[in-house]
Amino acid sequence: MPKKTAPSPAATALPVPTPLAGPNQPVDWLFAFKFNSASFPGCDDGQSPPVGTPGIFGGTSQAYPYGHSQQYVYATSASPALAKGAGCLGATLTDPLGATFAQLYNNPGYHYVVWNDQFYNAPLATQFSPWGHSKGMVYWDDNGDGMVLQVSTPSWPASGSKAFPRQNDGNTLGCIRDDDVMVSQHFFALKLRGGDLATVLQGLVNSSVVTDPTIPSIVQNGGPAPIQKLVAQLQRTAPSASTTCLVSKLSTGVQLISKPSHLAAPPWQLVSSQLGGAPLRTATWWALPKIYSTTATTPLPGWPASLPKPGPVAIATTGTWAGKSLGLQGGLGKQYNHAKIGVSTDPKKPLSIFGDLNQQGAIGPGYAYPGQPANDSQCGRGGTFYVVNNAKLCASLAALLAGETAPTSGPNGGGGKPGGKPGANPSATPASTPAAVPTVKTAPKPAAKPKAKLPAKPATKPAAKRTAKPAAKPVAKPAAKSAKTKRKPA
Repeated sequence: MPKKTAPSPAATALPVPTPLAGPNQPVDWLFAFKFNSASFPGCDDGQSPPVGTPGIFGGTSQAYPYGHSQQYVYATSASPALAKGAGCLGATLTDPLGATFAQLYNNPGYHYVVWNDQFYNAPLATQFSPWGHSKGMVYWDDNGDGMVLQVSTPSWPASGSKAFPRQNDGNTLGCIRDDDVMVSQHFFALKLRGGDLATVLQGLVNSSVVTDPTIPSIVQNGGPAPIQKLVAQLQRTAPSASTTCLVSKLSTGVQLISKPSHLAAPPWQLVSSQLGGAPLRTATWWALPKIYSTTATTPLPGWPASLPKPGPVAIATTGTWAGKSLGLQGGLGKQYNHAKIGVSTDPKKPLSIFGDLNQQGAIGPGYAYPGQPANDSQCGRGGTFYVVNNAKLCASLAALLAGETAPTSGPNGGGGKPGGKPGANPSATPASTPAAVPTVKTAPKPAAKPKAKLPAKPATKPAAKRTAKPAAKPVAKPAAKSAKTKRKPA
């Protein structure tokens, strides 16, 4: 009888982490845009999963009274033009986001870091400026090969492995107490090979992402010694003191831009400056304190001397898909957008950009309201941006963002609301989360937190009562909205 031998390492080794367009469909990069619930509610059949349905990565489908959408369009390196996706994004084993996350979450043994400034105490408290406004995860194997997933969703994902299930909340898109499927969101996954992982980790350190290497559900360090050293640098009691914008090209040709919190600059003008002054059209959570569209001649009195001059940056307020208008502003309601995406409008530079930061803050002191500092809101927070040079992707993303554009100034000539007075802008007022979800501020900078974020959804009680016209109130009565806006600091 032949002697039994142990299976070869190749037979038991985990697959190298990579984005998946579907089961067993590896790609270099993957982008998905989830619609808001006003434009494309439910999943691709128009129906939301029954409340209480178990999520494939933990939790159960929630009753979201203010809106639910997991319909989406997506593009990959193999098929770069946006196409409508099937199923329920992030909630199945066959949709691109679900397939990609399942490869990692369902196979314990990978090393990973998960970060999010809005975990809502499961497992970390929400953090504010000057911590980074960044969300995502990175996985790798013992050789240091892996992938990064950038997301715009607060509170998801919040565990990197089924061996360490999330406590006190779900870990499946659509199964989180916080309603992150009401408004639009984006997801960008990228293959990392060779020195890419070290470059991405350096960018995460530089942008002060919120994580904790002592919590095994969100950090499993390992692999090459230099990688372990970089991961260890994420364990600090204060954000990075860096003022240097890092720009790198990864093995796939994708560029990574890392903005540190202490480099005060309007986020998307900074991106333009690092792309040779490329003219951009952007869609973010555009809410108070708003940075309006800028042209090539718009004065930027607070512009850092260390940065090249940016090109014009237009703010898309509506977009289009399948003949439907898409709301692309930030606000309380079903018609808004929380993705952070942009395109170059220069045909010679067909660039698509996926970022962490919203176009909120100031282009100089006192821009949105009297006494406003230059590092207000997102200008004083860290974040990363991934830049893909692909003509088909750029053209289809530009078509998605085609619609109305914000003017170059607000009603009072700047970024504030009409009749603004010192201290009257809601972004200048400190915020905290509801009593059911307490928040710890490590370095409070009240002016750095824009308001008018999504409403809180505690499990036992909805956020402060909404009216039939949620979009009509965030600006008119900021003080009355504090209970709603506390759950989603920028």
